Amino acid sequence: MRDIIGRTSLASGTFYNYFPGKEEIFKALRDEIAQQVRPALHATRSQAASFSDFVYRTFHSFFEIINVNRDLYEITRRNSGLLRLQQDTPEIIAGLRDDVEDAIRRGVLPCVDADYFVSAIIGVALEVGDAMIQRIPVDVEAAAHFASQLFTGGIPALPLSE
Repeated sequence: MRDIIGRTSLASGTFYNYFPGKEEIFKALRDEIAQQVRPALHATRSQAASFSDFVYRTFHSFFEIINVNRDLYEITRRNSGLLRLQQDTPEIIAGLRDDVEDAIRRGVLPCVDADYFVSAIIGVALEVGDAMIQRIPVDVEAAAHFASQLFTGGIPALPLSE
């Protein structure tokens, strides 16, 4: 906390009024990023013309975001207690859930349980995202194709590895 306060122009007392602990700093960063990316996520998902396109766009967008915001993502994943904070942000969950419900209404997605669908997408995205950022070079396209093929067609839809 001292290191963070030292990089601001605020006095310690003032800083602690805004951010009583590390969790509040993390939440503020997470919320700021979520508010910046939600319109782009919505725009790309709303253009989906099919179930597989919706799923691909969702994974691809998420993987692009974690690649660009790698430091925050890695901090989140290293601090498992904060992980639920990342997933529970209204900007991420509500945005995806709204887009899923809209896609169901438009006939792009089958009539599925939106809560389970959102949870499953997030779970796959986090785990594949972890594997993706460990690779050099990071390949967002390959990760998005893998996750969306797995999600839409199961194991038989995946290409054979060499």
